[in-house]
Parts: sequence; structure tokens; C-alpha cells
Amino acid sequence: SEDDLAEKMRSNEMLQKAINTYDEVVSLPNVPSDLIKLSLKREADRQQFLGRMRGSLVTLQKLVQLFPSDISFKNDLGVGYLLIGDNSNAKKVYEEVLSLAPNDGFAKVHYGFILKAENKIAESIPYLKEGLESGDPGTNDGRFYFHLGDALQRMGDKEAYKWYELGYQRGHFASVWQRSLYNVKGLKAQPWWTARETGYTELVKSLEKNWKLIRDEGLAVMDKKRSLFLPEDENLREKGDWSQFTLWQQGRKNENACKSVPKTCTLLERFPEATGCRRGQIKYSIMHPGTHVWPHTGPTNCRLRMHLGLVIPKEGCRIRCAQENRTWEEGKVLIFDDSFEHEVWQDAENYRLIFIVDVWHPELTAQQRRTLPAI
Repeated sequence: SEDDLAEKMRSNEMLQKAINTYDEVVSLPNVPSDLIKLSLKREADRQQFLGRMRGSLVTLQKLVQLFPSDISFKNDLGVGYLLIGDNSNAKKVYEEVLSLAPNDGFAKVHYGFILKAENKIAESIPYLKEGLESGDPGTNDGRFYFHLGDALQRMGDKEAYKWYELGYQRGHFASVWQRSLYNVKGLKAQPWWTARETGYTELVKSLEKNWKLIRDEGLAVMDKKRSLFLPEDENLREKGDWSQFTLWQQGRKNENACKSVPKTCTLLERFPEATGCRRGQIKYSIMHPGTHVWPHTGPTNCRLRMHLGLVIPKEGCRIRCAQENRTWEEGKVLIFDDSFEHEVWQDAENYRLIFIVDVWHPELTAQQRRTLPAI
């Protein structure tokens, strides 16, 4: 009743009362074990809802101690560890589950997910695949289709697209090519855009007109003894050297970074579609010869990505988005939707420097731009 009331009143205080009541059930005399299971499971769920991941973990640990033979509680405990970013304890839990129940699909997809996060690409594939094929409750999740396809692609296996197609058919992806997972339905979707189509023509003009200023400030930062460029850290590279220098992240300005490139930052302040884009970044990106970026997909369809060419070698650099390859030009802006699969090759003689500006998808309302959570 307290739980229902909390929902009707939208009251966290009332929800905390419900959580306390669920917790008391264990200490009552002669409680049927089914009631204990229901109460603690719901308590853990409500704690997660409030963002109390560690409290939820304690509740799940209690459940596993009380009912050690119930596999589903161990599976939930694994998720509890994943939610606080403790992959190593989650891994131990799923190893235990799979030793007790080798065909448990839920444990398999989560174990495969952890292996892939550890960059054990080939090892992750059978677990993700068998887990998805099991059809067990909790396995039909877009993330598992995403990571299985990605692992297969990295192994050069064309079967990846079979899984992307299945993920699309099951409603997880907008299309086989557009596989972002944090989406607003109904937004115009195409891999490549023109400035006119975005409606952000003033921003594009300003970037192209001032490209040398932006380039020169970027080069000055690069030339410093202690480089401010940080290596790309999302494990997107097959090989090579790719670094970035970020000015805005999730709609927040990096004041320190902007001290190094003040004119560039002043120029951007006039364009809230970019500086206020809480699902994007504004950054310099340098890629050295011999770099290949795996085919990958951005997290959301709520942004478009602009690439301004600053230092572009004559040949050897290209980007593919969906099924079309393009190249950069110095002083020109390329615009694409990075929620579509894209891939980059840098086989030139010299480095490539571009300036990346993410903007809100033009069809998002002012209300959506204000309220969408950051990514």
C-alpha cells in the first residue's frame, strides 16, 4: 500500500517508508519464504529506482544468502554489481551461476557482455549468441544485440548484420544501420546532412569562415610540451593513434581547456545548439597515420555531428557513414548522424586534424532540449 501510495503521490519519502517495511518482513516470526522473496526483491527494485545502488546490492546479497539455491537471485545480484560498475564481482557471480546452470541464458548474455567490456572479443561471442538464442527472460535487450554484432564485426564476421537485423526486427534499433539505444522516436533519420537541412547555416558559415583561426589555436595547443590531447578511450580503435582535446562535454564548458583556445571558444558561445547540446561534445580530434577506427555507432539519435577540416592530407583519409564514403577538406564542414554505423581510415603520410561540433537534432523541441538527460 505504501508503495502504491508513493507512486500516486510521487513521493520519495513515502517510497522510503515502503522500502523500510519490505525490509522488516525478514525479521517477523514465521514468515513464509515466498513472502520474504517477494518483499526483498521488490525492496531491491525500489532502491534501484531511487538510485540507491549500494543499498540495493546489500538487499540482493541478503536474498542470495537466504536462498542460495535460487539462481534468479544470483542473476539479479550480478546486475546489482554491474549497476555500480563492479564488473569483477559481477563476473564471479555469473561464473558461479554458469557452473550450476550451464544453459542459463540470462547469465550467458551478461557474462558475454562483461567479457566484451574486458576486450575479450572472441571469447564473448559464444556467450552472447547462445544467451540470445535461449530466449530466456531478460535476454531480449538491445545492448546484447549491439555488443554481439560489434564483436562479430571486429572478428571480420559478416554474421554481425544478421544479429543487427534481428535487433531491428525486435524493435531495439531504428534500422540495421542506425543502432543508437538512447533515442527520441520519429526524428528524421539519414546518414549524411547538408547545412541547409540542419537549419544551422549560421554556425556552419561561422566555422568555415574562421577555420584558420580554429586551426591555429588547435596547432598551438598541440605544439605545447605537455600535450592537452588525450587518447581516445572508448576502445574504438583497431590500431593507431587518435587523440582528442575537449572544450564542451554534455553541454558543460571546460573553462580550463578554453583558456588555451580562447578565440575558438568565444566564437562558439553564440551557438547554443552546439554549446548547449547535452548529448554531445565540442572537441579537436587528431588522428595519426596507420589508424583504423572500427565500425561503430554513437549512443543517441538526438544529435548531429559536424566535422570541420583543419589539417587534411591530400589522400589516405576517409570516413564511411552507413554505405557512403566521404573525405574531409580543409575549411569545409561535413555533417553526419553518428547514430548510424561509421568507420574511419587514416592511411596518409601525415596527421589529420579536425574540429568536431555536435549539435541538437534540428527536429527536437525547445522542451526536449531542456529536459533530455545528458549523455
